[in-house]
Amino acid sequence: MSMKIIGREEEQAVLDELLNSGNPEFLAIYGRRRVGKTMLVREFFKNKKNIIFLKTIGTLQGAMHDQIDNFTTQIGETFYKSAQLKSGKNWNETFKLLNDAVKSTNKNEKIILFLDEFPWMATKNSKLLQILDYYWNQYWSNDARIKLIICGSSASYIINKIINNKGGLHNRITRTIHLEPFNLRDTKRFLNYRGVKLNNHQVTQLYMAIGGIPYYLSFVEKGLSATQNLEKLAFRSKSFLLEEFNNLFSALFEDADLYINIVRTIAKHRYGILQEEIFAKINALAKGGRGGEKLKVLEDASFITRFKPHLHSKKGVYYKLIDEYTLFYFNWIEPLKETLLTKGTKKNYWDSIQSTPEWYSWAGYAYEAICYKHILQISEALKMSPTALATTWKYSPIKNSKEQGAQIDLLFDRKDSAITLCEIKYTIKPFEITKQYAHQLNKKIEIFKNVTRTHKQIFLSLISANGLKNNLYSEMIDSVVTLDDLFKKDE
Repeated sequence: MSMKIIGREEEQAVLDELLNSGNPEFLAIYGRRRVGKTMLVREFFKNKKNIIFLKTIGTLQGAMHDQIDNFTTQIGETFYKSAQLKSGKNWNETFKLLNDAVKSTNKNEKIILFLDEFPWMATKNSKLLQILDYYWNQYWSNDARIKLIICGSSASYIINKIINNKGGLHNRITRTIHLEPFNLRDTKRFLNYRGVKLNNHQVTQLYMAIGGIPYYLSFVEKGLSATQNLEKLAFRSKSFLLEEFNNLFSALFEDADLYINIVRTIAKHRYGILQEEIFAKINALAKGGRGGEKLKVLEDASFITRFKPHLHSKKGVYYKLIDEYTLFYFNWIEPLKETLLTKGTKKNYWDSIQSTPEWYSWAGYAYEAICYKHILQISEALKMSPTALATTWKYSPIKNSKEQGAQIDLLFDRKDSAITLCEIKYTIKPFEITKQYAHQLNKKIEIFKNVTRTHKQIFLSLISANGLKNNLYSEMIDSVVTLDDLFKKDE
């Protein structure tokens, strides 16, 4: 059954240019596992005329001879009407078989060579990368019909071994696609296409737990609320979201336990943690100077993000966890792991805890992560100039100091001699500014001005899921961004 491609307009434009190009093309696609890379390519080229589409997929931890057998089967099915071909002994013989098949085709047909999960195909000592290098440079880079697409969930492999290759494939990539999770708008569109009709608040509650990952969203059932869906997906015996965690990390990383330890450490710091502090907490990262590389791998896979707080006197790079599912797993699923492996939780467990302080703390963290992924929508709602710099700010006074620290969730440093400070709040009802909270805001602004020594005009904005309640103190807010604003199309 053919599926409609939801969103992905920019990515489809890249594929369209690739297909209609009069030159040989070499496209590298990478992105977090389960984000829909395979579906995008498969559905885009489905039913396209005058093309030959070869798709082969690597097998996780599969032996080289099994990978070659699968590849050979696909060559037979694609080029020789499903003829049974004899598998080669190595990748060189296999690619020779493929090259001979390419030569036998009609000169008017374009040939799409889609090597999916290529990092899994490139087993140790297989020399697959070197063989690909040879056949691209020797044959396919001279054939305008060839459109080679390399894809993989191991983003670091695709980036380091393919895109930034220092050998024969250096500068051979003609196009790249970094496929990221859906934003809120496309998440809702994807659910609607599948018959799941949920309002913006319901979609957001799902997003806070599983993000915009199409594969996870495909498990959402119509007729059920976000709470009911998460109850089934996370808190039943041997639920999908329980078992997915180890499967996800094991498929991406050879040393999965170490990477889990890294993201767990980062997850404990809502407003980010210094790289040096991560190394201090995880001894294995400091050995051999490879810690920075492992953090880059997690960043490429969209689990964490790095940043430097704006106007900050303390130098260094900070990291934050931005993967909603991982945060949800650490907070809610892992503590109940033993129970979930056997009998599951009591009925309506997820519904019963949604008024607890722990739930609001997690929801606030998750909603902040969502806002950071929708900066364009927030900027548009605030009518910001494209030149405004969106970033965060924090001040931590010296230990034993009587000074008070401060944290700015989000700010826009503008070119018109102004700075907009944003407070991010997730509440079920319109957010109410109390006398005590108004005092905290004024103190925060005071600290910001004193520490940064800025003379710019300060504006205060509230990014609230359900808007702002009008009262005596609400006038101190200059502008409000609501949840509905986050669902608008990127401009």
